[in-house]
Amino acid sequence: MGAGRGSERDGHADTVVLKPAIDGIAEVFHTHMRQHAYPMHTHRSWALLIIDSGTVRYDLGRHEHGALDRTVTLLPPHVPHNGTPTTEQGLRKRVLYLEPEQIDSDLVGTAVDHPMFDDPLLRHRIHQLHGALFQPGEQLEAESRLALVSERLRQHLRDDLEAGPVTDDPGLADHLRDLLDVHTVEGISLAGAAALLHAHPVHLARAFTRRFGMPPHQYLVGRRVDLARRLILEGRAPAQAAADSGFHDQAHLNRHFKRVLGLPPGQYARALRSGTDLSGASVRP
Repeated sequence: MGAGRGSERDGHADTVVLKPAIDGIAEVFHTHMRQHAYPMHTHRSWALLIIDSGTVRYDLGRHEHGALDRTVTLLPPHVPHNGTPTTEQGLRKRVLYLEPEQIDSDLVGTAVDHPMFDDPLLRHRIHQLHGALFQPGEQLEAESRLALVSERLRQHLRDDLEAGPVTDDPGLADHLRDLLDVHTVEGISLAGAAALLHAHPVHLARAFTRRFGMPPHQYLVGRRVDLARRLILEGRAPAQAAADSGFHDQAHLNRHFKRVLGLPPGQYARALRSGTDLSGASVRP
């Protein structure tokens, strides 16, 4: 994945552009629009927008719309639109450009008529997805969060937010757990696992979470932390243990190791004693 930063006093500031390493998202774009106004233009992708501060006015499908910081805006592909910040401080926004196949093409018309959703759960899921996309080595988490976001968007566009009956599928969840155990180090994508198990990615992730009380990406991270811990116990340096257990780098291991065990792997390694060297060790009843 690659990211670029830019700063322009008269247009966009604090700009970050990311090409993610997962399928389904063509681009991530964060910026602070100050004076720039977008002319009428189109995208080949679905543009999924959340605003962190400010407001924006835009035209879409010959109708005028506005977006607020609590709402979610979805602009469909190949439909002309523009955009102008409406506050003096400008507009801080985060945009995901979703590949066209993420949302059914027959929903374009509905999105033109109703491009804005006042849905705190959807906005929170999009925020979490942005966070996962900017964490190296968290592709499975990003994939899982994208699947939930895309599902929620389709539900809005089909006016079908009513929760259907929850169907447990423990056998499917167990099969995914087995796949994650086999692919702990190299990892496996949610789409790849879904194809192998002949299941929809969203159903697969939900079945796993219901079965084990955690999403697939959290389970995989836990397995990698456990493996890294065993490698450190065997005398491997934390940096090498990170690489050998599937983490992106030592910083990636440090973050998750400390979250699970409460201390970083370097401190854990320094506290290690052999069976014949117990100097400095204390034993409490």
